[in-house]
Amino acid sequence: MHALKILIIQTAFIGDVILATSLVEKLSAFYPEAKIDFLLRKGNESILANNPHINEILIWDKKIGKYQNLRKMLQQVRSRKYDVLINVQRFFSTGVLAAFSGCKQIIGFDKNPLSFLFTKKVKHVIGTKENPVHEVQRNLALIEELTDGKMVRPKIYPSEKDFQKVKTEGSYATIAPASVWFTKQLPPQKWLEANALLPKGMIVYLIGGKEDIPLCELIRKSSGRENVINLAGQLSLLESAALMKNARMNFVNDSAPLHLASAVNAPVTAVFCSTIPAFGFGPLSDQSTVVETKLALDCRPCGLHGFRQCPKGHFRCAEIDAAEIVKSLTS
Repeated sequence: MHALKILIIQTAFIGDVILATSLVEKLSAFYPEAKIDFLLRKGNESILANNPHINEILIWDKKIGKYQNLRKMLQQVRSRKYDVLINVQRFFSTGVLAAFSGCKQIIGFDKNPLSFLFTKKVKHVIGTKENPVHEVQRNLALIEELTDGKMVRPKIYPSEKDFQKVKTEGSYATIAPASVWFTKQLPPQKWLEANALLPKGMIVYLIGGKEDIPLCELIRKSSGRENVINLAGQLSLLESAALMKNARMNFVNDSAPLHLASAVNAPVTAVFCSTIPAFGFGPLSDQSTVVETKLALDCRPCGLHGFRQCPKGHFRCAEIDAAEIVKSLTS
């Protein structure tokens, strides 16, 4: 009897890939002999490095020749003759990969336009303030019949080399001040106010991608503290996760660094501006705090995702007391 061959498809952003690793953890626990492959978009593959449960990573280049590469990817998928395909994405292109994969069992969300061709479709439920549903719970619902209904945290695997790269002496915190979306990003002035309230002797590392260097440098220069260090653009995702793992606290927006913290069970304080944790993207670490505005705003949340600018023009959801942000560390 051959080992079960499973493919997981998640071609969205890096945070979505991180959260989808809960599927890998659970499937590998229930089917230890299975060969689990993961299909993602080019640029996100580094986050799955060192994962002992993943057999192969399939990389789809969506930026250049997207549909030509989609055809090639479909050929790859069909040639591997998977037993089970789990499509976490709700968009047409991944529906094509799933529906025409030749796979015996195809599982995906009902919101995918080609879900009528799947062997099993699962209702995709967005949480509300009254009934929050985490993205990990949504994802795990896809494999509940293959496993069970229990929650499993996402997990990534920084190597010993990653930990050595970021090894530091003394107590430190990290701040990941950026977000792709304006309305999910706490303004720099608020991060400066929070930074000023941290213990004087504490090292503060500013982390993010290359595109975040100017913002992190602005915060560093404006902080007036010598022990604020800008590491934006200098660390890989797994090195960033290793740094976060051993921090006293990690301060983040509703963005990818939040999910990095969850996936290594690092202490985290997550600031939510225009979005709310009930949508499904809150922290999962044992030591975690959510900070939101105390204002009663009828416009919040203004959408599932962020915007390039505040739809109302006032961005009052970012009116958050800096003392609340650092409370988890200073109280």
